[in-house]
Amino acid sequence: MIRRIFSAFHSRDFRLMWTGAFVSSIGTWMQKLAQSWLVLQLSGSAFYLGLDNFLGEIPIFLLALVAGVAADRIDRRRLLIASQFVQMSCAFTLAALFALGHARVWHILTLSFIVGTAQAFGAPAYQSLLPSLVPREHLPNAIAMNSIQFNLARVIGPVAGGLALTHLGAAWCFGLNGLSYVAVITSLLLIHVRHIPEPAQESVIESMKQGLGFIRGREGMLPLIVVAFICTFLGIPILVFLPVFARDIFAGNEATYTVLLSTEAAGAITGALLVAARGRRPNLGRDALIGLIALGVFEALFAFSRDFRFSLVFVYFGGMALIGCFALLSSLVQLIATDGMRGRVMSLYNIAFRGGMPIGSLVTGALAPVFGISAVVGTYGIVLACLAAYLLFFHRRLAAL
Repeated sequence: MIRRIFSAFHSRDFRLMWTGAFVSSIGTWMQKLAQSWLVLQLSGSAFYLGLDNFLGEIPIFLLALVAGVAADRIDRRRLLIASQFVQMSCAFTLAALFALGHARVWHILTLSFIVGTAQAFGAPAYQSLLPSLVPREHLPNAIAMNSIQFNLARVIGPVAGGLALTHLGAAWCFGLNGLSYVAVITSLLLIHVRHIPEPAQESVIESMKQGLGFIRGREGMLPLIVVAFICTFLGIPILVFLPVFARDIFAGNEATYTVLLSTEAAGAITGALLVAARGRRPNLGRDALIGLIALGVFEALFAFSRDFRFSLVFVYFGGMALIGCFALLSSLVQLIATDGMRGRVMSLYNIAFRGGMPIGSLVTGALAPVFGISAVVGTYGIVLACLAAYLLFFHRRLAAL
């Protein structure tokens, strides 16, 4: 059982990438915690919190097609290294601004957009590189293990970030994140990449058309993309707006936010472990929809809860369902895609998957002052559970995958 859960770690290159990404993710979550709290403190507005998330994610939505072509044409490792250097530079810039006392909200928003642009090119390159690090039969396990490192970092990073923010100051959160990129850059230099892109014969536009044609021609790909958008649009606000719940609903501070974020991340790790343990058993689509129903239910329960202890339980199971769904949907897409098309397929998937995040955050940030954060997020949960139930019981195209 243990050997099956950790089967992807039998591959040297995957172990190196996992370790480098884990260290970098801890730094990223240290910065995320500090940045979200400081945007809320500097602006006093949930709208700016949503806008910050929107600006960090929207480049992935806008540039996904071009980035996908780049991931299929350019050495994916070099593309990733360039992306990491840009993000590292932005982290050090924020550290300097806060250390000198010159930081303003517009600085944070601008650098979020630059980081998002770098991630737009890094994300499909990383997702396309991952299958080349493990045998095909270990791919779902590798995706689940990658979710575990990301979410384990979401437990450690916010705790470390909360301590650094409280005792050392914001500049340390951003500076330590900048240093963490050294780990992932080092791991990228050490791995052996087996995919070498072939010289392109067609134009960038033609390459994009080929990617769109591949998705239209593959059974189940379009429903996957639609569900990915719905999942992030309606589901991710439970994570993005935790600072608002911490401050306005539970009358807390950054420590309250840290506890909520870490609890949600602990649930996410559990969800990823469950996906890793299931292996390559059939009915990935059915299980993903069951997870979406659970996510909607626990999101609504968390939104309307006023007891902090119950809220921790709800956000734990919400995190479990959220990452379980993400891992199952990503596994389905990776198993359907071919290596030569993987960059374009993953970029199109990212348009939906990552596109739902900034749009959902911006809409939620605009609606929250009018209707209240609980009413908005609670309604999202109810709608998400109902849509997933419809797809599971009546429109069974995705459930059959």
